[in-house]
Amino acid sequence: MDVRNFPNPFPDYSSGASNAFNVTGQLTPDFVNRLNGTIKGLLQLMEKGLKSADPRDFTVYTGWSGIALLYLHLSEVYGDPSYLQRAQEYAAKGLSRVNQRDVTFLCGYAGSYAVAAVISYKLGNHKEAEDCITRVLQIHPSVIKADSRLPDELLYGRMGYLYTLLFINQHYAEEKIPVRYIQEVCDAVLRSGQSTAAQKCVTAQSPLMYEWYREHYVGPAHGLAGIYYYLMQPVCNTSSEKLQTLIRPSVEYVRQLKFPSGNYPSCIGENRDLLVHWCHGAPGVIYMLTQAYKIFQDDSYLSDAAQCAEISWQRGLLKKGYGLCHGAAGNAYSFLAMYNLTGDLKYLYRACKFAEWCMDYGEHGCRTPDSPASLFEGMAGTIYFLADLLNPTTAKFPAFEI
Repeated sequence: MDVRNFPNPFPDYSSGASNAFNVTGQLTPDFVNRLNGTIKGLLQLMEKGLKSADPRDFTVYTGWSGIALLYLHLSEVYGDPSYLQRAQEYAAKGLSRVNQRDVTFLCGYAGSYAVAAVISYKLGNHKEAEDCITRVLQIHPSVIKADSRLPDELLYGRMGYLYTLLFINQHYAEEKIPVRYIQEVCDAVLRSGQSTAAQKCVTAQSPLMYEWYREHYVGPAHGLAGIYYYLMQPVCNTSSEKLQTLIRPSVEYVRQLKFPSGNYPSCIGENRDLLVHWCHGAPGVIYMLTQAYKIFQDDSYLSDAAQCAEISWQRGLLKKGYGLCHGAAGNAYSFLAMYNLTGDLKYLYRACKFAEWCMDYGEHGCRTPDSPASLFEGMAGTIYFLADLLNPTTAKFPAFEI
């Protein structure tokens, strides 16, 4: 078997066996100090690494807008205005390089404008924020057009644009983007899924189906799990009838793709149990399952989600590195998702152990990613996770989790 992870060297949780937090889940001062010290040190290394980063990459995924998002997050975690000022500098750098090819949050220009809008808003530059939001909404008609040939997935498709709208509303703490815009995107995605299912003659198995580059991907980045995760969000106002007749059977179809190990394939038809990433595999599918549990109150979804967390624990320390998309930090968010759903300290323990692994950055013999300082491939994403762990009950996988 192609082994893509290091053996997990940590003992699993037993009641009371953690020096990272107490019995109520509060992090210990020593662990907090270690997190803060590592964040400070890694930020310095990241800034050095950015000097050789691709100057043309404006995206949230691997470019300047992702660094801006990290500093925005740090400003919220620490309440330090200097981080917000730094965020503005990187957001401006992203906008100066922006092109209008892709429309999504992670890999397109909508994300750069959304991040810049929120930063400007928080700095009191309301006109600049409004201008950025106007640019985001100008994309909307092309996104909801049935013949736009736009995919539906997160990285390059409609759900990536939808997240942009949700991101703005979250940070404005109001309905800055009218709900009709959100519903129109969801309706377009539902229509597209029904059409593809009919074309592929799979409606009897799954009323919705989606493809990207002629493959039916399963994970959240390009595939079904991410699309269904958003369609089940209350803010999307999907009707109870559609939840029961379209989305739930489609979620059930994804569930039956599960390998005996509890992991999930990267795409339909893949029979190799290899990838344990946020983008492909159990650490990403878990969000669809936890959301299905919240909506349908069926314990079997929670059981499957727990299996996903077990896979992350067993095989989640990846040789690919410490990042979000395909690294230990991204996989650790599956534990935080389960902790915040169940309150089980086992999951907080596991997140802290993966943080310990990440705090020894560069010492495990991992590969160097293509964009080593970036948010989704590199060091910026690890920093984001470590900062999120300071307040684990509010932690959310960046640029994805609602």
